[in-house]
Formats: sequence, C-alpha cells, structure tokens
Amino acid sequence: MLEDFRALWDTVLFTASGDHVITIGQLILVILLLIFGYMGSRFLGYLLGRRLAATKLRPDVIYVLKRIVFFAFLILVVITALGLLGIPITAFAFATGALAIGVGFGAQNIINNFISGWILMAERPIRIGDFIELDNATGVVEMVGTRSTRIRRSDGVHMLVPNSLLLERTVVNWTLIDMEIRTTVRVGVAYGSPVKKVAEFMLQAVTEQPETKAEPEASVVFEDFGDNALIFDAFFWCDVGGERALREIRSAIRFRISELFEDNDIVIAFPQRDVHLDSGAPLEIRLLNREANND
Repeated sequence: MLEDFRALWDTVLFTASGDHVITIGQLILVILLLIFGYMGSRFLGYLLGRRLAATKLRPDVIYVLKRIVFFAFLILVVITALGLLGIPITAFAFATGALAIGVGFGAQNIINNFISGWILMAERPIRIGDFIELDNATGVVEMVGTRSTRIRRSDGVHMLVPNSLLLERTVVNWTLIDMEIRTTVRVGVAYGSPVKKVAEFMLQAVTEQPETKAEPEASVVFEDFGDNALIFDAFFWCDVGGERALREIRSAIRFRISELFEDNDIVIAFPQRDVHLDSGAPLEIRLLNREANND
C-alpha cells in the first residue's frame, strides 16, 4: 500500500525547462502551499490588525499596513511555490509582458481603480472614519479597498464608489484636518421687535449649548429687513463628526431660542399680507351665523 502511494506520488506529469520533472507529489505540495499561504496571509494580517488596534494609529493606517503585509507574504508564497516546481521567475518575463499588454487594453478601468486605491492609501486624502460629501451624497468612509471605497451614507445606505472617481471628482472632506465646522441658525422676528434683545437672546441660546466652541467666538448678525420679518443669523463653531450631529445641535439651539422669545414676548415672524381696499363708498361687512343661516 505504501509502495503504491509512493509510486503514485513520484509519478511524472511533465518535464519543465532544464529537464526538471514535475511529479504529482510536487504539484499537490504546491497547491497546498498556495492554499495555506493564502490563509496564512489573511491570518497574519488579522493578527497585525489586532496588535495595532491597541496603539494610537488611525484605522486607515492599520488597514494599509495589513494590505501591505498580506500582499508581501502572498508574493513570497508564490515565489516559493515556483521554486518547488523548479520554474525560474525569469521564465515568466515574456509571458507577463504580453499578459500585461492584453490586460491593459481589456481591463483599463480595473487597473485604474486598483492603482487609484493604492494612491488613496498612500496619500490619504480620504481615510476610514472621515465624513465626506460626493455628488450631493454625504456619509462616513468605512473601507478603502483596492478597487472601490465603501461609504455609509447618512440615511444608512452603503455606497460603493470606484477609487478613480474619488481622485477625478471634487470630494468635500469634512474631517480631513480637524473636526471644526462652522454653521448658522437663521431666525426671523416680527417688525417692531427689540432688535438688541433679539440678538442677545440668540447669542445666549448658542453659548449655552455645550457642543459650541468658545473660540472662535459665536456672533449674531442682523442680516436684513425681509418682506415679512427682521432676519438674524447666528454663526458659531462646533466639533462634530458628521451632518447628523450638526443638525441635532442646531435643533437644540432653535428650541432654546423659541423658549427665550416666548418668555420675553418676542414673536417669530410668519408670512402675512396687508390688503388695502381703495373704494369711494363705504364697505359693508357682515358676519353671518352658520346655524342661523341654515334655519
């Protein structure tokens, strides 16, 4: 039984260059090496990611290091497999050149996105965890892959954006340098309101919120005399990581402004029209009781 297995193991499949024979045993070893090498590459990247997660490195840096280790170990496994088969790497020089030309014409977009992915990982204009805006869509970057980038939009939907698109289009990165964002709350009050008090109450509502920054200081501007209201804008800075938090802060400030205005009898304006009837004769107006009219 053992001799039959050994004979099968040493069975020659074909002869490579330089009279090097390839047996069934060698082919099985190479296949096992590639399988376990791939699994080992992923496991090595997983261990590296867990070890680096305890450090202060950003998630995007950890992801790039994991990809580099994965591909480096996988290339080493492939080179070792070729050595077991007795095939030198130089034997693939012409074949890989012709293959590269063919692939270059047939898969330009794939190669473009692949190279763009590595550019994004190296230059890091977009990192994991950044809040970005692309083509009127906003969301958080969850993964920068070798072909596409996964973005979780503000409504929870996932977007897969080709990497080349992120380099070709204008991308607004809200958190590239820091988390500071300036925003505005606009309020219109009725004509005749005490404008100084209005500005004071709006500034109080802004500064009372713990999320607003003391520096730069918040300010309130009397913006304009509107058609139906006196327009005031409150400008302030805050540290947020996305649009949702910014909306919640503005909502809390509006609630507080409404409370302060209500306590001090300041009316928030609403659209209204004054109608003037120019008639030479007096205009008679009657108010009819509906129930009496029905009788």
